[in-house]
Amino acid sequence: MNPLLFEVPLQIETERLILRAPHKVGDGEIVNQAIIDSLYELKPWLLFAQELPTVEETEINLREAYINFLKRESFRFLIFDKDSNDFIGVTSFDNIDWDIPKSEIGYWINTSYSGKGYMTEAVKELVDYGLDSLNFRRIEIRCESTNYKSRAIPERLGFVLEGTLRNEDLSADRRELTDTCVYSVVR
Repeated sequence: MNPLLFEVPLQIETERLILRAPHKVGDGEIVNQAIIDSLYELKPWLLFAQELPTVEETEINLREAYINFLKRESFRFLIFDKDSNDFIGVTSFDNIDWDIPKSEIGYWINTSYSGKGYMTEAVKELVDYGLDSLNFRRIEIRCESTNYKSRAIPERLGFVLEGTLRNEDLSADRRELTDTCVYSVVR
């Protein structure tokens, strides 16, 4: 089946969260504020956090993500608290290969909300949706070997650590080689 024919909802709900595609004008402002609030924690791990993006740059990035959502190339979801509507973070299906079919999951959280299980809850929902509704045969989570907070999520969710790729990537600041842990769940 052509991926453009998949009915992918713009919003998915969990017990405490709403995962929503970045399709609303103005999403850039709330996401940019979370980047500002969390820059110190995001900078060691994420390329986009090396320099603070402007609100306009963040808005453009989110609109491009929505275009990719519609083209079924990736699915980015903004995470909101169901009760307060506070923005919590981002999770996404990236590097989708519809021939297998498989995907990677990425994520980052506004520091104010870390340690409360929100990201684990959001990623679990994506995993379930990917395996059950998109029929993915494989879902990966890749993260730097020293990013223990990020590694905790696939470990909590029962992913298998398939291995550590040594000197596989550059650090977010592009200054040194890093090792990448590859976790997966298969159907």
